[in-house]
Amino acid sequence: MDRTGGSGGGSDRRQTEESKPLLGEMSAPEGNKMGAAPCRRTLLHCNGMRYKLLQEGDIQVCVIRHPRTFLSKILTSKFLRRWEPHHLTLADNSVASATPTGYMENSISYSAIEDVQLLSWENAPKYCLQLTIPGGTVLLQAANSYLRDQWFHSLQWKKKIYKYKKVLSNPSRWEVVLKEIRTLVDMALTSPLQDDSIHQAPLEIVSKLLSENNNLTTQDHESIIVAIAPLLENNHPPPDLCEFFCKHCRERPRSMVVIEVFTPVVQRILKHNMACFTSFTESLLFGQDFGKCPRLRLFTQEYILALNELNAGMEVVKKFIQSMHGPTGQCPHPRVLPNLVAVCLAAIYSCYEEFINSRDNSPSLKEIRNGCQQQCDRKPNLPLRLLHTSPDLVSQEATLTESRLKPVIVTSNEIHVEVERNNTANQKMTANVGNDSEPNLIDCLMVSPTCSTMSIELSAQADRILGCYVEILKMLSDYDDWRPALASLLQPIPFPKEALAHEKFTKELKYVIQRFAEDPRQEVHSCLLSVRAGKDGWFQLYSPGGVACDDDGELFASMVRVCNNVHILMGSCYKTKKFLLSLAENKLGPCMLLALRGNQTMVEILCLMLEYNIIDNNDTQLQIISTLESTDVGKRMYEQLCDRQRELKELQRKGGPTRLTLPSKSTDADLARLLSSGSFGNLENLSLAFTNVTSACAEHLIKLPSLKQLNLWSTQFGDAGLRLLSEHLTMLQVLNLCETPVTDAGLLALSSMKSLCSLNMNSTKLSADTYEDLKAKLPNLKEVDVRYTEAW
Repeated sequence: MDRTGGSGGGSDRRQTEESKPLLGEMSAPEGNKMGAAPCRRTLLHCNGMRYKLLQEGDIQVCVIRHPRTFLSKILTSKFLRRWEPHHLTLADNSVASATPTGYMENSISYSAIEDVQLLSWENAPKYCLQLTIPGGTVLLQAANSYLRDQWFHSLQWKKKIYKYKKVLSNPSRWEVVLKEIRTLVDMALTSPLQDDSIHQAPLEIVSKLLSENNNLTTQDHESIIVAIAPLLENNHPPPDLCEFFCKHCRERPRSMVVIEVFTPVVQRILKHNMACFTSFTESLLFGQDFGKCPRLRLFTQEYILALNELNAGMEVVKKFIQSMHGPTGQCPHPRVLPNLVAVCLAAIYSCYEEFINSRDNSPSLKEIRNGCQQQCDRKPNLPLRLLHTSPDLVSQEATLTESRLKPVIVTSNEIHVEVERNNTANQKMTANVGNDSEPNLIDCLMVSPTCSTMSIELSAQADRILGCYVEILKMLSDYDDWRPALASLLQPIPFPKEALAHEKFTKELKYVIQRFAEDPRQEVHSCLLSVRAGKDGWFQLYSPGGVACDDDGELFASMVRVCNNVHILMGSCYKTKKFLLSLAENKLGPCMLLALRGNQTMVEILCLMLEYNIIDNNDTQLQIISTLESTDVGKRMYEQLCDRQRELKELQRKGGPTRLTLPSKSTDADLARLLSSGSFGNLENLSLAFTNVTSACAEHLIKLPSLKQLNLWSTQFGDAGLRLLSEHLTMLQVLNLCETPVTDAGLLALSSMKSLCSLNMNSTKLSADTYEDLKAKLPNLKEVDVRYTEAW
């Protein structure tokens, strides 16, 4: 049963290699002063056999009560000894038997053991060791020499750890404490025992010591950190020690200890943390090990922030990320990326924690989707939603019913929410995603132009944290081998809604999304789409009308191009149609707006929609045709399409559309370009709601002789345009001026429009006198909305 030392040779070489100095170019005298050098020196003396730490086992026990003068005589006389078999347990405080009878009726405290020795003289019992206790001796006899030595080293370890726990629990002088910590670290490094607890036990003792003593000086902090540094090469710091490290990073970010001692510790955490997840959101925020010990993540987070506080700032952070990736094109550590992403997401989440915690008085995402209101304003049958700027929710609704509606603005600490008293529209909205689907995050963030501002002001510290970790996400997206996994991790949009509605955050994150869109690999840019049906993705967030769009749809066009090309290159007609159908259902307005402005990708998309018969409504088809004919590139591609499908020509010969909705964010120039591209003599219903048109567009509107319904809700259409309309559109029947800047000067001109039967002047500067005058001069006026005006 005797073991040779051959199996320990590899371990010796490994430990010698791992004993390389952590403190870089720090001189030897400084190392001795700080306490790191002795730890490195003694590590080299750890040779020979290796043993697993025993917690329990079977062994023969003999207890002899005697005066010390008769010890040698008794030990050499086999007739004076009687052995008992016991199953002993090495607890934290004592040695106890599973059958407390005979010699082991009472447990033996480690504090009562004066010495532990191997019996090695000629007449000593075979494979035996001796425990010296007051008034006697305990003999333990093992089955072989290896087990004897294993019991010997385990007992010594338990006894010494018990001693250090007692000594360091009541520190008196910190000079003595530091010396004891160094001795404790030396003992752990030179122990022949191989077990996770051998290095963890000293770390936990020091961790408890630090948690119970908060009056340490900075020099004490650094001395303790350097003393325990060798133990951290192969072990995670305990929670309390992580908190101590975090405090040091915050208070002394420029300390050399941060670079020279903490760097290998953080590198080990990022390389060896397991990132296999049960819940995706929890996985990203915590990871498996981060979930068990979130302070590991917090320590990593504070360490990176400390690097950012150095003079070189983000350059140091960038070098750290490079060191984690490695010099080759493929990172050899698969856990680094998910762990870095987990740290970034948790840090970004913490920046908005104040706003997240203030949600008590605002509707949650689920409440918004389910049509609930704030608790302070609960009313039955009052659906709640955030109004899209997408024309699908406001298009083709310039009817008598629409003129009755007025959204009530409810302001929360996070976002402006609009309550719409329109059950039909609400049902239409929710029908697209299903009654049981999760709240659509982007739906909850889409707001009308009148309330699209997001009043989030981060503190200076939170702003620095946000800038640092968004920059890290940018760095991660620059590595080709990391980009597919990063895109997959970010596909579910694992950020709080406050972050997605914060202009600075989405503007900075746009670089990452752009990198995904530019990547030619399908597994990367496919992550721009939603992770599953009924849940929006980055594609929707950065589309025109989305809260993150700040470039008039350039990034959106890039995403559409690459996603559509993938489906075409894959040769899948089904997937191409499915993709185009999703665009037609959710983003037709933005596509037409960009095509109207000459974007070739969107022109191609509109042509494909016509070619694959994606659009069923004739009016919408005619609007698409008019959009294509408004630009040279669109006209050319449409003519090529007509050569293949002659029925499109026949459709256009039947006349222009009767209903038309201008995409949100359209301008006067966009309207002029569209109306000048085709025949709109049959147009009866025009919706310009939530666009950026002004009174200047009136000169084009008066050229629509058949127009009967006009929706100008939430535009900048003013008095000048209203006067021009009243002079030419005398046949207009329905007019929606809700939330426009019109005043009495323009509204009085409406008295000449005798055909008006429905007029919405909600939230305008209408006076009571003007309202009475209009009622008297408009005999056909049956429905009128004057809420939130002086006349209300």
